Amino acid sequence: MNWAEAGFEIFGTHVLWTDLVGNIAALSTVLLAMRKSMWTWPVQFTGAVLLLIASVNAGLTGNALKQALFGILAVYGWWAWRRGTQGGRQLAVRPADWRERSLLIGAMLAGTAVVGLLFFFTGLSWGAHVPLPEGAFLVAADAYIFVGSAVATWAQGRALVDFWIVWVAVDLVGVPLAFSSGLVVSGAVYGVFFVLVIIGFVKWLREYRSAPLAVAVAQ
Repeated sequence: MNWAEAGFEIFGTHVLWTDLVGNIAALSTVLLAMRKSMWTWPVQFTGAVLLLIASVNAGLTGNALKQALFGILAVYGWWAWRRGTQGGRQLAVRPADWRERSLLIGAMLAGTAVVGLLFFFTGLSWGAHVPLPEGAFLVAADAYIFVGSAVATWAQGRALVDFWIVWVAVDLVGVPLAFSSGLVVSGAVYGVFFVLVIIGFVKWLREYRSAPLAVAVAQ
């Protein structure tokens, strides 16, 4: 057994260290984002790499692609936040303007349709192997979570308060989907993530309202 397959047994289930530590890193990313810490992005990158390895070992190609995308977006986020804090400035958060909001919504809708078709015809989504019509719903939900997660991470890199709202929208599908699919642990993690996202949204919005003259992140 190589290091990527190393783990431990709990209640008769083999838990990969890459999967466990990767999910801990993913949750830690939310806590760091609340504080606008630059460590948000290295931790997210590390978690994405570990979960990518775990997904490849488990044969979950669709999830592996999502983690690869998270890794790329973590590099972008680190660059954007670093640029926005040059000269010792505090990272300034702000709501999206109408153009950015339209872009976020359009990307969610169009992206879900395109990725959903890709997942269905290539079999990258586990739902593609489930009989219709349930399979189509599962593929659409998988694509929605994939695209929504990417959109939220991109908006986070731009320090938009709206990124928390996008995560809420993703979790509203992710939590019930995980539980209905029998993935109790994943559902519980999504549930914790959902609570942290709500807290993060309130914190960022309150900070923006208390500093109306803050300069937005340079893009």
